[in-house]
Order: sequence, then C-alpha cells, then structure tokens
Amino acid sequence: MQPSRTKHPITLATKLLYGFGSVAYGVKDQGFNFLLLLYYNQVLHVPAKQVGFAILIVLLIDACIDPLIGHWSDILRSAWGRRHPFMYATAIPVSISYALLWSPPSGLSSTALFYYLIGVATVVRFLISLYEIPSSALAPELTDQYHDRTSLLGFRFRFGWLGGLVMTYLAFFVLLTPDATHPLGLLNPAGYARYGWVAAALMFVAIMVSAVGTHHHIPDLKAAPPKRAFDLARTRRDIVQTLSNRSLLVLLGGGIFAGMANGLGQALTNDILTFFWGLSAVQIGLVFTSALLSAVIALPIAALVSHRIGKKRAAMVLWVGALVVGPLPLLLRFAGWFPANGTPLLLPLLWAFYVVSIAFTIGTATLLASMVADVVEDGQLTSGRRSEGLYFSVNSFIQKFNSGIGIFSAGFVLSWVGFPDNPQANPVSHGVMDNLVLIFIPVSTILFLAAIAFVGAYRIDRETHEANLERLAAAGAVPVMRAAE
Repeated sequence: MQPSRTKHPITLATKLLYGFGSVAYGVKDQGFNFLLLLYYNQVLHVPAKQVGFAILIVLLIDACIDPLIGHWSDILRSAWGRRHPFMYATAIPVSISYALLWSPPSGLSSTALFYYLIGVATVVRFLISLYEIPSSALAPELTDQYHDRTSLLGFRFRFGWLGGLVMTYLAFFVLLTPDATHPLGLLNPAGYARYGWVAAALMFVAIMVSAVGTHHHIPDLKAAPPKRAFDLARTRRDIVQTLSNRSLLVLLGGGIFAGMANGLGQALTNDILTFFWGLSAVQIGLVFTSALLSAVIALPIAALVSHRIGKKRAAMVLWVGALVVGPLPLLLRFAGWFPANGTPLLLPLLWAFYVVSIAFTIGTATLLASMVADVVEDGQLTSGRRSEGLYFSVNSFIQKFNSGIGIFSAGFVLSWVGFPDNPQANPVSHGVMDNLVLIFIPVSTILFLAAIAFVGAYRIDRETHEANLERLAAAGAVPVMRAAE
C-alpha cells in the first residue's frame, strides 16, 4: 500500500470545514423549497401558476449555465488553484442577491413581481452555482477512496440540511411571527425581509469559513490542464463528451425524477402541515426540528448500508424506505388510523415519521453525490481529462431541479385543486386539501419508482472504481492512494 499523495491529510477538521460550506446552499434550498412559493403566492398574491412558471424559466437558464460554470472551474489557472477563486468571489454578491429576493420594492403589481422574481432568482441561482459547483468539486480531489468520498460528502449534506434547519428555526420561531392583522405568522409580510438578511449573513459566513478552512489544501489539488486558445466548437465537444458518460447520464435521469418528487413534496409541505394537519407556525417549526436528528443519523445509515451492499444498491434501498415512510401518515389518516388534528399524539408521531423519511432522503443524496465523484476517474479514462467541476455541475443541477420543478409543479397542482391565493381571506376547505394529497401521493410514488429504475443502470462499484484507479496509475495519470478505509 502506498500512502496518500496529500501533504495535508483529510482529517475530521477538514471534513467539518469543507462540509460547513454547504450551509449556504442549505439556506438557499430551505428558502426556495419551503417558503418561496408561499411568499410570492400567498403573501404577495402572485398567482401560483405564475410563480411556478417563473421558477421554470430560471431552471431552464440553469440548465445552460451550470455546465459552463463547471467547465470554467475545471480549466481556471490561478495562484489559488481552480476552485477557491470562485468561492471567495461569490461570498458577498450571492448573500446580497438572496436578501433582495425577499425584499421586492413596495407597490409592484403582480406582473412586475413576476418579472422581479425571474430576474433576482436567476441571479441568486447563478451565483450559488458559481460557488457550489467548484466547492463540491473539491471532494473527488481531496480523496479518491471509495468510502471516504461518501464520508466527506456526507458531512456536506449534513451541514446543508443543518443550515436549512437553522433558518427554519429562525423563520418559524423568531422572524415569521403573527401580529394583530396576520394571525398566521407564515403570512406576515414583515418577517420576510428580516428573514432574507439573516439568511444572507449566514450564507456569507458559511462560504468564507469553508473557503479559508480548505485553503491550505490548494497545493494538494489537481492543477489545471495546459492553457489553450479558446475554441467554442472544441469547448462544446469537450463538454458533450464528458457529460455523455453512461453512469453519469443514469444518475442525471434518476436525479431528475427524484427531484420532481422531492421538490413537489417540499413545495407543498407548508400547505399540507398548515391546512391538512392543522398545525401552527410554531408546531411546523417543531416538526422541522426532526431534520436535526435526521442529519445526524443519515451518514451512519448510508455508510453502514453502502459498506455492506455498495453505493448503488444502498441508494436504491434508502429511496424505497423514503418512498414507503414519507406518505404513510397521509395514507393512515385516510384509513382513519392516525390521530385527529389537535390531539396530543399528532405532533410527536409526525415528528417521528419525518425523522426517518428525511434521514433516508439525506442518505440517498449523499450516496448519489459520492457516485458522481466516482464517475470522475471513469470519465478520465475515456476523455483524458479530469472534469470534477463539470460532473458536479450535473449534481448541482439535480439539486436545483428539486426546487425548480417542485415549485413549478406545485403551483399547477395548487391551481388545479382550487387552492386560494389568499387563504386568510378565503379559507381552505377540507375537500381541497384531500384532493391535493390524493394527487400528490400517486404522482410522487411514480416519480420515485422511475428514479430507482434509472439508478439501477449505474455501473461503477468499488471493484470497478479501484480498477479505474489502477489503470490511471499505470498510465501515469494519477498516483495510487491507498489508506485503510
């Protein structure tokens, strides 16, 4: 066995500092997934279909921009390496733009708010990509060990969820509070501007801590390829060739279908908890605290299962678990086997179901990201290039697909079932909520099953990965790194 090539070993401190950077993405995701549709639709009274269509437009722009960002970070030549310049440069602008998303100018019409949402959300998601893609791409550079990558990326997903959880605490318990004219705190417009600036501050701190904390690893990271004159046609061919890897494509397909299911569920979560389960803002905040325990147990669960059966099978098993546990309280309610609204057992039971469901979801996302990292060497054998940034641009797009298609589809579902744009003035009926849930459950189930089918075609296991490393080492492309896992 040969020692690791790194001058600075991947210690627990490195994992913590690297992972902490995803707090910024977690904060953004928490806002987009759980609050954006509610804020623009039910607080600012932009029709739900328009909000969904606005986010779909932004998602289509993402699809074009993210691969270019990934490719740019793969070829950048600087004294601070390929990744860190992006991390430092985005800290301030991404934070400010996120705050502005929650502070539109007063007096705008519904149409003007629609265009404001498109413009500012596009800027936010472009800047978060400019940070998140290079930052995520550090993982396969920091270690090439099969299970260590799962551990490293597990810290990233853990902190991403914890960052979103912190903002959930602050939103539901501190910032979005009721007043005399807004008995539901979630519908009080005064709290959203405060929420935006607090979230912006947390995003800035997370980015800077992670960038500074991993800075000393720059000498250990891969150097940029030799500089070449820019050729648009060649760049396009390089990107297409890199993204044509079979294992990457099936992960993309699985991620898109899972993103539809997760995004739809997350975008409807507040409506279901508020109007189906009858919870207050404080009680919803308590339900979301389940993610704290979920984030703690997700990585050990994912690591245990993947050590036994490999990453692909582990991801599929955890997905099935999330598919079964997630909608179970809703099904039990329709069967008459779940506590009635307002009874003492309702809140703790919902909390317990959320713990398990979210843990399975985080574990699956961790394994999928680790599987993307293993595509790096597989793709290098074909293309002769290390394209961590380009591969993780796909992972970034999958994550953003959650919120993008989720808000888009949720907006149409809400309109379809007749959900009012202003539920304070027009109370939501039980029939509307029943129809909403009865549409959500079968649609999300079908989408999850399609995701599982796609990932089943992924072909890189531990033996394949180690064979790829050996072939690259024999060709002189990468040294063999073998520390005990």
